Amino acid sequence: MSKQRALVWFKRDLRVHDHAALNAAQAHDDALGLFIIEPEWLHSEECDASHVDFALQCVAELRGALAARGLPLLVRVGSAVPVLAQLHQELAYTHLLSHEETGSGWSYVRDLQVAAWCESSGVACQEFTQTGVVRRLRSRSGWAKRWQARMDAPLHLLQAGFSAASSLAQPDLPTLASLGLTAHGKSLQAAGEKAARRLLKSFLQERGFDYRKALSSPLSAEGGCSRLSPHLAFGTLSLRTVHQATEVAIRQTPERALAYGLRGFAGRLRWHCHFMQKLEDEPRIEFQNFARVCDGLRENDFNDAHFAAWCEGRTGYPMVDACMRSLRATGWLNFRMRAMLVSFASYHLWLHWRPTGVFLARQFLDFEPGIHWSQMQMQSGTTGINTLRMYSPTKQALDQDPEGVFIRRWVPELARVPLPYVAQPWKMEESVQRLAGCALGVDYPLPIVDEKQALKAAKDRMYGLRKTEQAREESSAVQARHGSRKSGLPPSGQRRKAEPKRSATRVVQAPSPQGDLFN
Repeated sequence: MSKQRALVWFKRDLRVHDHAALNAAQAHDDALGLFIIEPEWLHSEECDASHVDFALQCVAELRGALAARGLPLLVRVGSAVPVLAQLHQELAYTHLLSHEETGSGWSYVRDLQVAAWCESSGVACQEFTQTGVVRRLRSRSGWAKRWQARMDAPLHLLQAGFSAASSLAQPDLPTLASLGLTAHGKSLQAAGEKAARRLLKSFLQERGFDYRKALSSPLSAEGGCSRLSPHLAFGTLSLRTVHQATEVAIRQTPERALAYGLRGFAGRLRWHCHFMQKLEDEPRIEFQNFARVCDGLRENDFNDAHFAAWCEGRTGYPMVDACMRSLRATGWLNFRMRAMLVSFASYHLWLHWRPTGVFLARQFLDFEPGIHWSQMQMQSGTTGINTLRMYSPTKQALDQDPEGVFIRRWVPELARVPLPYVAQPWKMEESVQRLAGCALGVDYPLPIVDEKQALKAAKDRMYGLRKTEQAREESSAVQARHGSRKSGLPPSGQRRKAEPKRSATRVVQAPSPQGDLFN
């Protein structure tokens, strides 16, 4: 009998704990691991040097953890099929083991090419599930039960070491410079499985007490949110591990306040795969509107100057600018403020979600394609089924940063501005500006749009579109394919009889229930 040799292909699953493909490799005669740094990823619109840096740190730790178990981790730079073909010539592996991935368009094309190569080369290719996303799903009915069953299933734990298929000695990992990338300059969270597990433990035992309240303000969310999203995105923790550990913590803690906070977090975990499933079912939503009736809505009105000001954090709205600058410096922002950034770009500035989404994807260390593009469209009003959420940046500043601490930290031009004007500096008279050392239009920009006028124009266009028969018909189709079956909402046809009043978009008081698990 020929030797059965497994190649474990690590992608966005950079861990040892609860790794189905790694666990399956132990049934083979020998094995080795592989991580590929693909030019398709490096050259994709949404990739940033910070993503690559974080991944390399995760891979470095993973390589050591696997070596301790007798498994070498090869790291190669190149397109997947040529790399796999070369290794097949060198090592004659018989099985390619990996996890399913719901990723960006380039990864979808890559996976089809790899599957075709495996079939033509006689390599047995097996993909394992690691989230609640269901391949080739025909209906959302019963999806929630399937998610629950997957999350409650036993963890995949390694029972022994490996017989290595090649030498454990490996060359050093490539650097950002050797990959042609420049330093990102961001202050990122700690990478790797050990950091992820420490973070999970601290949240479940200490930081989760005030989660439901802490998640809204960028100040309190910094420590009060789980901060697990980058680790879920890169797979240093499995979603199943987080789910099961959270449920255990809820049951075992004697602290009612902690249990209450963790239940809120557990509920949001369930939305994680709900959004990823949308991209799995309809990959085009990365590039096209959910509701095609929205085609042409913003494309022809794109204002490059407004886009540049938004990207740079120089819109003249302090909360918008502080959030953007904070995000660009750290790679993280809490969900409510993310939603505000998208809302401001989409409604106040009337920018299309694709360019703004690409820019944000590069900033978010926790970029998860399925969640990201679904949320970009939901917050932009192009799904056709969600309530329009138009955030007032001034109200968000007053509500979430009442002392101006966050704004002053990230917009130092306003450091000496009196508190009554920090959220609305355009109200300062010239004498106040002189005393504060902040001349509007010189040291800090005046608002690039008038908030009331911009929102009125956005409401008129959005609601005018939603009243059309084409929009009503299309919303029913989108709801049938992508709507949650546990939302408690009646079918879309019934909802449309009671169309939300225009005042529903006045000011968002709370984030959508789908949010904040990203944090």
